[in-house]
Amino acid sequence: MFTQQASVFIYAITPVHMGAGQAIDVIDNPIQREKHTGHPCFAGSGIKGAVRHSFEALGGDKAKIDSLLGPDSEATNRRGGDLHAGAVSFGDAQIVALPIRSLKEGYVYATCPQALARMKRLLRVRSIMQQPNEQAKWQIPPVNNNNCLVVNERLLSDDKLHLEAFEYSARKSESLKELAEDLAKMAMPSCNEYDFFREKLKQDLVLLHDSDFAYFAKNAMLVEPHVRIDPTTGTASDGGLFYTENLPPESIMI
Repeated sequence: MFTQQASVFIYAITPVHMGAGQAIDVIDNPIQREKHTGHPCFAGSGIKGAVRHSFEALGGDKAKIDSLLGPDSEATNRRGGDLHAGAVSFGDAQIVALPIRSLKEGYVYATCPQALARMKRLLRVRSIMQQPNEQAKWQIPPVNNNNCLVVNERLLSDDKLHLEAFEYSARKSESLKELAEDLAKMAMPSCNEYDFFREKLKQDLVLLHDSDFAYFAKNAMLVEPHVRIDPTTGTASDGGLFYTENLPPESIMI
């Protein structure tokens, strides 16, 4: 039985590939997605594996890996030890905001009521938002299809926001501003290297309708071509071209 819980925000600073293990359409290596929303996700088992791989680099004591994360099954079988569960368990990561190319200000952090409501639910379950005044701040404003809410009016051309090739009717929202400020405080590291991104998240958070956000969650990922390397020659193999899908940098998950 676990005695403590915590919510963790994940901020991508490079393209991130958490593989789904099966090909879809022309993408050979797609990322993991939730079945019911189509949103990108990270399975808890994959997060745990990444933490195990980088445990010492993250400041962990190597002697505590087995007790915290569980022993490696293959190594345990070789040396005849006992297998047991680790003391730490990881849940799945859900999307909070995606970077979407904008006509102005470079890009925005796009989110939707569905993603924010799921984030609020996780934070509430983890007992982070217990004070009444904190809960009142997280009133998620409604937004219609083909419309959006913004904090920063400099993003707009007249009253329109242009994301990729799409145009949305936009209006400024004070409630979204409060939400953006709290999100920037929680989701971004406090070190000064993130000052620019923390301020940008405060200013350039955009709330899309769930259906509009779902389109970008499916089609705004980073797809990169790769070539298969021949292990003997160290050069590209003939016919070894394949495509890998990645979560783009500046994405935020919880």
